[in-house]
Amino acid sequence: MKPAPFTYHAPASLEEALSLLARHRGEAKVLAGGQSLVPLMNFRLARPAQVVDLNGLRTLAGIREADGMLCLGAMTRQHAIERSPVVRRLCPLLAEATALIGHPAIRSRGTIGGSLAHADPAAEYPTVLATLEGTVVARSLAGERTLTAESLFAGYLATRLEPDEILVEVRLPLPPRRHGWAFEEVSRRHGDFALVAVAALVAVEDGRCARVRLAAGGVGPAPQRLRRAEETLEGRGPGEAEIREAASLAAADLAPESDLHASADFRRHLAGVLTARALRRAVRLAIELAP
Repeated sequence: MKPAPFTYHAPASLEEALSLLARHRGEAKVLAGGQSLVPLMNFRLARPAQVVDLNGLRTLAGIREADGMLCLGAMTRQHAIERSPVVRRLCPLLAEATALIGHPAIRSRGTIGGSLAHADPAAEYPTVLATLEGTVVARSLAGERTLTAESLFAGYLATRLEPDEILVEVRLPLPPRRHGWAFEEVSRRHGDFALVAVAALVAVEDGRCARVRLAAGGVGPAPQRLRRAEETLEGRGPGEAEIREAASLAAADLAPESDLHASADFRRHLAGVLTARALRRAVRLAIELAP
């Protein structure tokens, strides 16, 4: 199918893009990598009257370290994140999750900002943002604001970004130097969205879990932090019994919905299995990296 008629804009600056959104408030869609919007338009599930293409705005792409954070421009391509030595050194969880997104052709065009703004709860980046307690920067002509994962995601494919705002940057606090990480997911076919995904970040000190962060994707309208599982591990040894207890709590705290891909019970079971799997791998890495 072909998209419904629309007017295409290729702004030369962020300010011009923001002005277009303000002028066509509610009738315009931002085009980033196009891996979600273009199929939706081709199936006429999205019919924006105006499309504002950000691909000419090179200032919105880039990876840098600043003030204890890894900062990624919203238009940074996923393949650039996957291959970045800076990302692999400072935030290996992000690099690992990126490699699981779709296929290389998708990652060559897809952007981190586009994925987060699309807000698919089964996508990898929303789960990473929640796990790392990161923020996004949204800008409009009125100014700039930051949003956490909890304040950004409003439901299935929905965010709290205003129609005249553009997501311009993603900021991820740097994990502790010696930590373990793991991103585990199960999908029906290679490259599909995950049925369930779990991300884990663990720091081990003196034989105990000093810091644990866990989040799951594909189990509801937005990524979900697994806080009871985190709390039951922190301060305790990372043994198999503790990991199994945390995984059981993680599964018990989730209320996924059934759909044509999987039942709620199966998703809940997967969440427990993947939580245990992610924790085992993260703990092993944390112990190997400990002084």
